[in-house]
Formats: sequence, structure tokens, C-alpha cells
Amino acid sequence: MNKSKINYKRAFQIATIFIGTIVGAGLSSGKELSQFFSQYGYLSFIGIILCGIFYIYMSKLIIIISSKHKITSYDAFIRLISPGIMGKLTNYVITFFFFTSTAIVIAGSGALINQYFGIPIWVGIFIMISLGIIVLIRETDGLIEINGFIVPSLIIIMSILFISFTYKFPETLSLNYLKLAMPPKTGWGLSTILYAGFNIMSCIGILAPLSTELENNKDVIAGVTIGSFFLTLLCCLINFLMIVTFNQATRYEIPLLYVAKQITPLLQFILLCVIWLEMFSSKVSNVYSLARSMQNYYKFSFKKSMFIIIILSLPITQIGFGNLVTVLYPFFGALSIIFVWQCISFYQKMK
Repeated sequence: MNKSKINYKRAFQIATIFIGTIVGAGLSSGKELSQFFSQYGYLSFIGIILCGIFYIYMSKLIIIISSKHKITSYDAFIRLISPGIMGKLTNYVITFFFFTSTAIVIAGSGALINQYFGIPIWVGIFIMISLGIIVLIRETDGLIEINGFIVPSLIIIMSILFISFTYKFPETLSLNYLKLAMPPKTGWGLSTILYAGFNIMSCIGILAPLSTELENNKDVIAGVTIGSFFLTLLCCLINFLMIVTFNQATRYEIPLLYVAKQITPLLQFILLCVIWLEMFSSKVSNVYSLARSMQNYYKFSFKKSMFIIIILSLPITQIGFGNLVTVLYPFFGALSIIFVWQCISFYQKMK
């Protein structure tokens, strides 16, 4: 491994990419955390902290393996650690997940601005695709630049939302209130494992090429560590807000909108903008991962691969997000447990 000093500017840039890859519309809206953590009450904070530790450990393994074997895409990484039938299955599922997620995010971006701002759906889709092309043409630099804006904006808005809510409702800042708002129950351990594994698999398409492309792996590992810390803090803030408003907020398609509604309509509007930006960031990360894979497998240029993916994703934008979550997410989560075990086993043999 490269022994040069850590470039903290680069590390923070990688941290924003890592956070931006994991934080999509589901997490930033509160919906994802309410399903995986908040329903288990205050014990869910333990699960979130364990997720953060898991991200650091598993990301370090992926970075070291990718760097040593010069891996440039997620499919090459999976073929390396799992060359058999399970590796092929994992590759197919991840590719399908990235591809359908890209299509659904494109469609969802149009639906979001249509529902809340009255702008025609096709305009929202056009904006999402056009901005995505502009960013992705710059490849890794574009990924760094867009997340460097979106992720700090997200952290600032969520911090303002948390501070404003607890200032208005100070009684919520007590363990007794958390216990009464959502009585603790078992099941958070399995939910933590599935959620952490799911997110690590989603990050392979970013971590593998970055580990090979960047000169100093210490920057990447430091970036993931910093990113995991801020991501854990962000999740704790959102999880708290979901627990203390669970019965009311979960009735909303975007639960955090209920929380913002208790403060001011302006905050609600800004939150919607941030969620749209997170959808955009998620779409950019997915296309980047797929394009790197296509570039590696078919030897196309990155730009050609990017355009092919965007064009092919358009016809399937009508698949409902709910259908994808119901069918694919549980299977993807279970598969991630096998992937994590294979990754750790490969690393132990490599040492």
C-alpha cells in the first residue's frame, strides 16, 4: 500500500462520494430508516452505530483487494472473490438492481417535482437526464464535484431540521420520551445486518474503481472512515426524528416532510429540493458504476457506456418503486450476507 501521507482534501471528497452513494431518496426522506431502524425504538441507535463500524471495516477490505488486483469495476471485483455460480448470480442481481434503480430514480424525479411543484413530469425527467450527462461526462471528477455540493447541503439541512424540531419540542430530548414514542422491540440486529450488507454491496461500483484510479489508498480509506462517521451521525439525527413522530410521519410518502411541516413551509420546500438532489446523486452513482462495468467488460469508452445505459433505462421507468422494493430488496439483502462472508474469506486468504 502506498506509504505517502493522507491528502485530507481528497479524503473529504471521497467521504462525500461515499455518503452520496448510500444516501438516496429513501434515506434522506426518512422512509428507509423508519423501516429498517426506527420501528425498533431507541435500541435502533445501536444498530446504526454498528452499521458505521461495519462500513469502515468492509470498505477497507474492498479497497485493499481492489488496489492489489487492479480492479476497475464491481463485476470484476465479484468475479475475483466469487468465481463460481454464486458470483455470477450476485453480478446479475447487482447489475439488475443498479439498472432498474436508475430507471426508477429518473421516473421518480419527474413525479416528485410534478406532485409538489406542478412541473410536468417530462420536464423533471429531462432535467435529471441532462444534468446527469453533464456531470458524468467528467467521470470521476464530476462525481466528486456534484457530491461535494449535495452532501454538505444535506448535512446542513438535516442539522437545521433536528435543531429546530428539538427547540420547538424540547420534551422529545429524553430517553423516557423515546421509550413512550416507540417502545423497543427485538429484530433490530437482523435488520442492521441486512441494511449494512445491502449498502456495502451498493458501494462496490464506486469503491473498486476509486481504489485503483487514485494514487494513494490511504486517502480512500480515510475518506470512507470520515464518510462513515458523518453518515452515522446523519442517520442518528433522522432516526431520532422518525422515532418521536413515528405514528404521524410514517403516514406520509416522505416522512420527514411531516417533521419539516411542524417548523415552517420554507424548510419543507428546501427539504424537497435536497431529496431531489439526493435522487440525482443516486442516479449518477448508479450510472457511473454500470458504465465502469460496461467499459471493463465490453471495452466501450466510459462516455459511450454512459449513453447506452441512460437510453436503455428509459423504457423501464414505468416500473413502480414499491414493486422493486417488495421483490428485489429482501433478496438483495440476503445475497449481501453471502457476499460479505466471501469478501472476508478472500481477504483472509490474501493476507
